[in-house]
Amino acid sequence: MKTEKLITDITVYENRSELPADVAMLMDKAFEAARGAYAPYSRFYVGAAILLANGEVVTGSNQENSAYPSGLCAERTTAFSASARFPGVAFKKLVIVAINPDKPLDRPVPPCGACRQVLMEYEQIAKSPIEVTFAGESGPIYQVKSVNDLMPFAFSADFIPAN
Repeated sequence: MKTEKLITDITVYENRSELPADVAMLMDKAFEAARGAYAPYSRFYVGAAILLANGEVVTGSNQENSAYPSGLCAERTTAFSASARFPGVAFKKLVIVAINPDKPLDRPVPPCGACRQVLMEYEQIAKSPIEVTFAGESGPIYQVKSVNDLMPFAFSADFIPAN
């Protein structure tokens, strides 16, 4: 038996003014999307913005439903919209933000496991990393160079036997 250590490098920005211009622009768009989220039950508003390899930017927000499992996270609404509108175009950068009017978020809010899995597949399909930046309303902002940094043991289509 042996033990191995996994190490993930993250870049920590103290505030939005430190962000590169393209990431700051995506963050502005993600906050705009979050303000349009449909979240009457959780009051947890999430927005996402994806920069595609063709230069297009696609945004989305979480969409809840009174039948809770029927809702969808911002990351997936954005990824699915981007893929539907621009099939086969790689995702280059993703910014995720969250707003909670009842308890202001002062730390980064990462994507949930289901969103990580979906994003990982888009990264695998494109054979290109997706830089992921995530934040709350204030406080530090975290950035990783790849979805794989958030999910090093990702499930892959490679595991499914071909028919």
